[in-house]
Amino acid sequence: MRLRTFESFWLLKNGLLYSYPSLQKNINTEIVVVGAGITGALVSHSLIEKGYEVTLIDKRDVGQGSSSATTSMLQYEIDVPLIDLCEMIGEEDAVLSYKAGIEAIKSIEELVKLNNIDCGFEAKESLYMAHSKRAEKKLHKEFKIRDKYGLGVSWLSKEEIKAAYGLVSYGGILSTSGASIDAYKLTQELINFNVKRGLKVYDQTEIEKFNLNTDEPSLEIKGGFTVTCKKVILCTGFETVEMLKEKCADLFYTYACVSEKDIIVTEALKNTLVWDTDNPYIYMRTTDDGRLLVGGEDSSTNFPFFQQKIKERKAAKLEKKIEKILPGTTFIPDFNWGGTFGTTKDGLPYIGVSPEYKNALFVLGFGGNGITFSTQAMKIIPDLLQGEENKLAWLYRFGR
Repeated sequence: MRLRTFESFWLLKNGLLYSYPSLQKNINTEIVVVGAGITGALVSHSLIEKGYEVTLIDKRDVGQGSSSATTSMLQYEIDVPLIDLCEMIGEEDAVLSYKAGIEAIKSIEELVKLNNIDCGFEAKESLYMAHSKRAEKKLHKEFKIRDKYGLGVSWLSKEEIKAAYGLVSYGGILSTSGASIDAYKLTQELINFNVKRGLKVYDQTEIEKFNLNTDEPSLEIKGGFTVTCKKVILCTGFETVEMLKEKCADLFYTYACVSEKDIIVTEALKNTLVWDTDNPYIYMRTTDDGRLLVGGEDSSTNFPFFQQKIKERKAAKLEKKIEKILPGTTFIPDFNWGGTFGTTKDGLPYIGVSPEYKNALFVLGFGGNGITFSTQAMKIIPDLLQGEENKLAWLYRFGR
C-alpha cells in the first residue's frame, strides 16, 4: 500500500493553482464572505453576478479546508432518506428539498459549461444499494415515494446490479440525476474567474474577532487590521459550530482512498455514483483520470497524533469492503486521506440569519451533499439580502 502523504488526492493532483495576498491594511467593503472553499466560491460568484462589492477572506490558502477533502459526489439525495424526512417535516417540504437537489446539480453543470471551467465535471447516474435483505425492504419503500413524486428513479434487482456494475447487493434505486466533479479545482477556477470581475481575495488572513451585532459590522484581523462592511456571510463549514450556541450539527471524521489509474471496472460503474445503506455506509465513484475513489468508515472521534495510523487502518477496512461488494476488481490504493464533516438532525443545511448575530448570514451545507446545498445558497443568499421570500430559506432556517 502506498500511502504517500497526509494531504488529499485533490491537492496533490492540482497543486496550489492560484495565490493571493494576506490582508495587510484596513479596508471597507460592501459584503465580506468568510471561507474560501467551494461554498464561499459559489456564494461570492452569485453576489458578484448581482453587482455587490465582495471581499473573500480565509485563514488558509484558497480551497484547502473541507473542499480539498470532499469526494465531490453530487447527489440530490440527502443523508436522511425521503421517506424519513417526510415524517419529520411533511411530504411537501421534504419533496421540495429533494427536488432542489436535482436543480442544484443542473445549476452546477450550467455554471461550469457557461464559464468554460475545467474541473472534471461529469454527469452521472446514482445507485443507492441495499446492503442486506432487511435493508432492501425499507429501500424499496424509499423507491416508491421517490417514484411517486417523479424524481427519475427505477428499481434494480440484485441480479441486475451484479450484471451491470459487478456489485454485490440486495437491490437498489437507480437515479438519473447525479454528477462528479473536482471541487477543489472548481473552487480555485471560480474564484480566479471572479477576481477578474472585481472580487477581492485575501488568504492566510486570520480573523481574531467578529463584531456582528453592531449597525456597521467589522472583523478584527490578526496583525491589527480592521475590515468594515454592511454584511458578513460565513461559509466556514464545521468550524462555525464553535460560534453558535444553537447545536446545529454533530461532527464526524470520514475517510477516503483512491486507486491507481486505469482500474478495470464496468462501463456502467464508470458512469454511476454508488453508495449503500450500511452504517457507516460506503460510497464510490470513478474520477476523470481513470481511478476509483472510495470513501466511508466515518467515525465520531479523531486523534490527530495517531492520524496516519488511523488512516491506514480505515483504508484497509475500505479495501476489504471493496473486495466484498466488488469482487474480482483489483483495487491498488494510491492515496488516502480524511476530513471532518458535519451532519444535522434532519439532513438539511442551515442557510440564513441566526438570531445570535444581527448582521451575518450563514451558509452551512452540512452532510454528504454540502456542494448541492451551497449551490442552492447562490439563490437563497441574494434573496435574503434583497428581502425576497424564499421557501428553501424557511426549510433551512435556524431554530427549526
